[in-house]
Formats: sequence, C-alpha cells, structure tokens
Amino acid sequence: MVKQTVYLAVDFTINEGKRDAFEGIAQEMVTGSQKEPGTLGYEWFLSADRKRCRLLETYRDANAVLAHFNGPVVQQLVPKLLGTASVAGFEVYGDPGPKVREMLPGFGAEIFDFQHGLDR
Repeated sequence: MVKQTVYLAVDFTINEGKRDAFEGIAQEMVTGSQKEPGTLGYEWFLSADRKRCRLLETYRDANAVLAHFNGPVVQQLVPKLLGTASVAGFEVYGDPGPKVREMLPGFGAEIFDFQHGLDR
C-alpha cells in the first residue's frame, strides 16, 4: 500500500521588527487553510527568541496539496508573509503529485519520497 499523506516543513527567519506583522499573516494563513478540503494540519511553532518559525503542514494526499498551492493561502498570503520573513528551509515528505513537484523548485523545497513505514 502506498502512503498518500503529504507533510511539509517550512522554516522561516523573521525579519527584524516584523514579528507582529508575520504573526498576523500566519494567523490569516491558518484560518484560510482550515477551509481547504484535505488539510489535516497547519501548525506554527516559534523559537524561544521569536526570531525563527517552523510551519508544519499535513495533507490527506497530493490533490489536497495541489488545492493548497493553487488556493488563496499560497497565492495571496505567502507573498505577504515573505515581506516579513525569509524561507530558511523547506522540506516535503511524501509524494506531492506531478504538478506541485514542478512548482516546488521555485520555493527552494527538497522532496523526500516515502519509502517504508506503517500505513494505518
């Protein structure tokens, strides 16, 4: 059986003086992502010094990832977020599908294909 769940881990470095703006946009992204079918998790974690942040995303399958990448969270809010922070790392775990796979190099993402594990 092939595991269909797709996970994204995105690390951000928050620009000096932009933390409040960053956090506001991040909250908008959570609200928008909660409305997307197939989004199973969309969680932000701040470092103790509040200068770095990790976003962990979980999607049911490649179709859900594609819907997210084509939706307003990525198309409208990510450009705003990048005005407040820079991407320090981006990893994808699982198969995001051929269309998203083509988009990911533009985001600087590295893909780790699923190999072994327990399916539930």
